[in-house]
Amino acid sequence: MSGAVAARLAELGHTLPDVVPPLAAYQPAVRSGAYVFTSGQLPIVDGKLVATGKVGAEVSAEEAYDLARVCALNALAAVRSVVGDLDRIARVVKVVGFVASAPDFTGQPAVVNGASELFGEVLGDKGQHARSAVGVAVLPLDAPVEVEIQVELLP
Repeated sequence: MSGAVAARLAELGHTLPDVVPPLAAYQPAVRSGAYVFTSGQLPIVDGKLVATGKVGAEVSAEEAYDLARVCALNALAAVRSVVGDLDRIARVVKVVGFVASAPDFTGQPAVVNGASELFGEVLGDKGQHARSAVGVAVLPLDAPVEVEIQVELLP
């Protein structure tokens, strides 16, 4: 991987992982015209889920913020698997973050900021996006956080 985005990732101390293989019958990302849509990305590193449990119970909001950053890196890896070069990104259009939440936890936006802020740090203005941050009862594999993105590509 080379280019401005790769250089920025390295400058920030991040290594873009290989794309996480699908856990079921779907593709990690698909391209439709000038857009790439990722499937939900879990906080998986080296083939293993980093943490399990509900945010606000077994997982702190601070830990979940960091997990959302892992999800964001996995989402960028999924985009790269389809387009080859992250310098082709015109902008991140939409981020959807799901937070497996304890019943009284209401800090979903702060958790998903982990992903949103990573996109801004890596992509600058191209990383600014619309977003949803949703609390849910449970996520696949009992993951605390899941992030999906929609990206517009340069012509």
